[in-house]
This record gives sequence, structure tokens and C-alpha cells, in this order.
Amino acid sequence: MTTIPDLTAESTSDRRIKSFRAIPSPDTIRNELPLTQRRALAVQSDRDQIADILAGRDDRLLVVVGPCSVHDPIAALDYARRLAPLAVEYADRLKIVMRVYFEKPRTTVGWKGLINDPGMDGTFDVERGLRTARSLLLDIIDLGLPVGCEFLEPTSPQYIADAVAWGAIGARTTESQVHRQLASGLSMPIGFKNGTDGNVQVAVDGVKAAAAQHVFFGVDDFGHGAVVETAGNEDCHVILRGGTTGPNHDAASVDAAVAALAKASLPARVMIDCSHANSGKDHVRQSEVAAEIAADIRSTREAGRPSQISGVMLESFIEAGAQSPDARPLTYGQSVTDKCMGWEVSASVLATLARS
Repeated sequence: MTTIPDLTAESTSDRRIKSFRAIPSPDTIRNELPLTQRRALAVQSDRDQIADILAGRDDRLLVVVGPCSVHDPIAALDYARRLAPLAVEYADRLKIVMRVYFEKPRTTVGWKGLINDPGMDGTFDVERGLRTARSLLLDIIDLGLPVGCEFLEPTSPQYIADAVAWGAIGARTTESQVHRQLASGLSMPIGFKNGTDGNVQVAVDGVKAAAAQHVFFGVDDFGHGAVVETAGNEDCHVILRGGTTGPNHDAASVDAAVAALAKASLPARVMIDCSHANSGKDHVRQSEVAAEIAADIRSTREAGRPSQISGVMLESFIEAGAQSPDARPLTYGQSVTDKCMGWEVSASVLATLARS
């Protein structure tokens, strides 16, 4: 005879959860590290300018540039201090936003970013990661630079999003209903990357879905479970990053993406990621891709037509290339995820984009 175990709700729930650990509420962290009125005014001004560029009301080029992911706040702030003067110098032609990514999506497993594991040692001190991330954002804003972040965890924006001028939904999550709903309630412009296979329609669908109102499960400022109702985000756009089928930064690919956006009654303009599949993950090739885009923008404008390219994204850090996150000692100012252009090349690329 088979014995049927006496199961209770407690014995059938969370059978693969090792532990739960309470963390401070978003309200607590934000009060510890406040976005002052001066900072808030700067963030809102940056958001408005970015939205105008994406909609074609401002003919400058949006440039999101910075490390693939931040692992060393000191080096990231060092990079920001180098970038800030160029943002001022090129302000009449480029709107420069520093890429400050704290959450790293993985194809399988690996280091998931500064918020998840700030010590890169498997201690997963998320509380320290949240405070470190927010503190760095405030320091960069104080330098006069707007910041851009990829949003991965559905609850982490509650801790940092008030300080973010532009956000991204990555290629692995652009088709996710959870992230489309999240984007619909975020207060800044959001870029949806095409899928890892190169599918642009999923990004177009993401932009369309994020513009709509949604109701979903979430958390409030005090960390309580809540039903979230959103108004929809009309400041979303598509980012072309290539895919397994190859690059998609060429004129024909841009035309096809713009046609798909127009068919969906969305603004017919795109951002191009010069890294990832568009450069074959080759940081040297990345600068060449940027030069090709700059040439296309220049020729279009010389012909008296508005460019269909509203922005570019660049992976850039102090030192070129990348290193393993397990390396000891770590090379200062070098990426521990995707390969990045070094500072000197990055400055040259920004000058080329400004001239375009």
C-alpha cells in the first residue's frame, strides 16, 4: 500500500527557497540618500530633453556612453569626471548620458551586477549594493551628467529610478510582459532593444505595449505588496543592437525598423547600439560602427533630410577590453563584462559624432 504523506501548506510552499532576508524599504534608502530639489530639477530637465530628441522635436543626437556594467564605483566616478566636460563641450549637438548599469542579465549564470553582489565575492550584500548604486547616481548627477540604467529586477527601480534620466529594457527581457508593464509606469524615456536573435518586431511591440495603461502586482514605496496601476509611457523607443543573424545598423535595417514603427503608429526613429552584435562584441570594431553611423547622419543632413537615427549607445570605460570578474587584482577602470572602448578612443568617437 502506498502511504500518502500528511502535507500542509507549510510543507508544500517554498521547498526550493533556502532563506528569506528582509531589506530596507525603497522609502528608507531614498531618505538616507535623498534626491534634493536641485538634483530633481536636473533629472526632470534631462528627461524632457531626451524625450524631445527621441520625438524629433530636438535635432541633437542622444549618446548613451559608459561601462557595460559598473563594478567599481570609484572608477565609474573617475570616468564620469572625464565625460562631464565633453558633455558640456558638445551640448549644442549631442545630449550625452552616462551609461551606469547596475544589473547584468546572464545567458546562463555569472556575476549579476553591483546591486546583486557589490563585493563580487558571492556574499550578495544586496543592501550595500542598493546604497552604493544610489550614492553613485547622486554623485554623477552632481557632476552635471544625466544617467542611464538598464532595469532588470522588477522592484529595484523603486530604489533608484527617481535619479535616472533614461532607461533600457535589454534584449533578453524586451519580450517580457513584466518588463513592458514596468516600463509603462517608469517616469523616464525607455529604450527597448531588439531580441537577441535580431527580431526587431518584439521591440516595436514592447514600445507599443509600454505606451498602454497596465495593472499588475508590485511593491510600494514602503516595500509592501501592492496592485500597481500605470498611465502608460509614451516616451519609449527601439534600440537596434544586432542579433544572431548579424548586425542591423546599416541603412536597409534602419529603414525596415522605421517602417515597422510607422506601421504601429509610433515615432519613426531609432537608437543604434554600436556594441553587441552590431560590432561582433569587438570593442575595436565598435568605434568603426560609430563612424559609419556618423557618416550616415552627416550625409542625410547634408541632403536636407532629418535623420532616422535619434541616438547611439557606446560601451566605454577607462581601459580598453575586458577582464574576468574573478581576476585578482582587477585592472582599474576595465570592464568585467563586455569589452569596452578605452577612454582615448571614446573621446575621439564622441568628437566624430559631434561633427556629424
